Amino acid sequence: MRVLGIDPGLRNLGWGVIEADGSRIRHIGNGVCKSQPGPLAGRLLDLHQKLTKVVETFAPDVAAVEQTFVNKDGAGTLKLGQARGIAMLVPAQAGLDVGEYAPNTVKKTVVGVGHAAKQQIDHMVRLQLPGVEIDGPDAADALAIALCHAFHLRAGNGLEAALKRATA
Repeated sequence: MRVLGIDPGLRNLGWGVIEADGSRIRHIGNGVCKSQPGPLAGRLLDLHQKLTKVVETFAPDVAAVEQTFVNKDGAGTLKLGQARGIAMLVPAQAGLDVGEYAPNTVKKTVVGVGHAAKQQIDHMVRLQLPGVEIDGPDAADALAIALCHAFHLRAGNGLEAALKRATA
């Protein structure tokens, strides 16, 4: 199963694709969609086009997006929310189920602590995907989101199988 992780951002939207086969995980690709400066509508269109190209190129089976972290800057949070809308819309347009995870859930799943620093996330992603070359912190976060989603899907499938066995 190919999993696309997306770290939404208006300037830099990180993406990472992994392949999960049971307990084996393999890196497929990662990068950052950078929007061109200018009016908001144009920047959102730019992100939409670039992320659509990623989905077409890597053909993921599912996607996951990090939930928006609300801060004191209301206007900035709103713009981030609009970029997050693009991050959810593109995979949905491709017919993919889209999971959503709070930043602390991603950190706890990948690092083991809910308030991990960016360096810790990068380090743990590199440990789980040996030899990976990461295209910056936004791409590392996106790969962490993909790893989190793969873990939760695998855990959910294990629970589902156990329930089937129990009721059989």
